[in-house]
Amino acid sequence: MRDAQIERCEWAKGDLNIAYHDEEWGVPSHDDRHLFELLILEGAQAGLSWSTILNKRAGYRRAFDKFDARRVARYDARKVKQLLANPGIVRNRLKIGAAIQNAKVFLAVEKEFGNFDAYIWQFVGKRPMQNARRAMRELPAKTAESDAMSRDLAKRGFKFVGSTICYAFMQATGMVNDHVVGCFRWEELRKAAGAQLRARRRSTVG
Repeated sequence: MRDAQIERCEWAKGDLNIAYHDEEWGVPSHDDRHLFELLILEGAQAGLSWSTILNKRAGYRRAFDKFDARRVARYDARKVKQLLANPGIVRNRLKIGAAIQNAKVFLAVEKEFGNFDAYIWQFVGKRPMQNARRAMRELPAKTAESDAMSRDLAKRGFKFVGSTICYAFMQATGMVNDHVVGCFRWEELRKAAGAQLRARRRSTVG
């Protein structure tokens, strides 16, 4: 974590939020397990603060077998009962059931597309969208891209995937760079995305 005096997005307050902001939020993710984790956590966050979820993240990783989708997909009624008694997670029956259902559909998507990454990144043309918001109040709750993602996820059987949840997922996984322009991470991520795009173009030409 960097110096606390560096300019950040205004929501980055407190050690957990600052670490998450500096190291993870907005960084393009192409790891299926990480994508599954954030999909489940964003759904669990519905109606709650993200700080609540970050505080329970370690508990979620323990409770959900480090977000191994194959294991989560096999959870039965006995496991659900254990999860409902676990104070380390959000003890909501609908959200727990959704996590299990989503694991099953997640595996089906992996089988169809080769991996979940190939499927989910198609909604932004397979590269991060570089926004230029000057204040947090300019950030939308949802976009045309998150609407399309939400519709397709729901059609496939995913739960807790409304457009607002999908847009938060897109922000978290770096599908969009929604750091405000004054934040030190906005420029870092913008430059990194540009460098990766140039590298891909060179490899294609070569």
